[in-house]
Amino acid sequence: MTEEEGGRPVRVVVADDQTVVREGIVMLLGLLPGIEVVGAAGDGEEAVKLVAELSPDVVLMDLRMPRCDGVEATRRIRSEHPGTQVVVLTTYADDESLFPALKAGARGYLTKDAGGDEIVRAVRSVLSGDAGLSPSIQRRLLERLSEPERQTAAPAEPPDGLTARETEVLVLIADGLTNQEIARRLHVSTATVKTHINNLFAKTGLKDRAGAVRYAYANGLVRPPSR
Repeated sequence: MTEEEGGRPVRVVVADDQTVVREGIVMLLGLLPGIEVVGAAGDGEEAVKLVAELSPDVVLMDLRMPRCDGVEATRRIRSEHPGTQVVVLTTYADDESLFPALKAGARGYLTKDAGGDEIVRAVRSVLSGDAGLSPSIQRRLLERLSEPERQTAAPAEPPDGLTARETEVLVLIADGLTNQEIARRLHVSTATVKTHINNLFAKTGLKDRAGAVRYAYANGLVRPPSR
């Protein structure tokens, strides 16, 4: 990788709550030309503090960490220290991880099976103003953009305190999808889908999927197909 103007290497902070993983990433980065690891954090709160103290060029950010997760840490860093870019480096590539991280301001997103060359490319890309996304993440974004829009009319506030994800699961139930099909559509596990269904049933007092379909139509979450 080419060093920044003036010969200065790219200054990086690594944030990951697993000590072995964090130390491994630091060791890997130490072998890459043009990169200098200036700090390592065990959670998002510590990452925000290190950015304030060290003003790194890039943070390699894990997502699921205690005290302050990677999404919130990314949001704070991009708000308070806009000169620092964030590249997510995580085990998870599901929609519930990917899209919140990008909305929070992450410019790159890699999974932890990425090699050194891929990390270097992502770091170089975000510093030049481009997105540093792994090929699998790029494919997921394209798939999401190409998915046909459903006939939905969700109210400004979902009924009965449903979360956005619970509402989405409810709409897919109304579309006739099985738990397995919903899991594939949302890129989550079937167990996660079941958890969302149990939560939305508890909030709405619903007993079965037929009731969920009626509820979705009654609350304007889906529209009957046009004839």
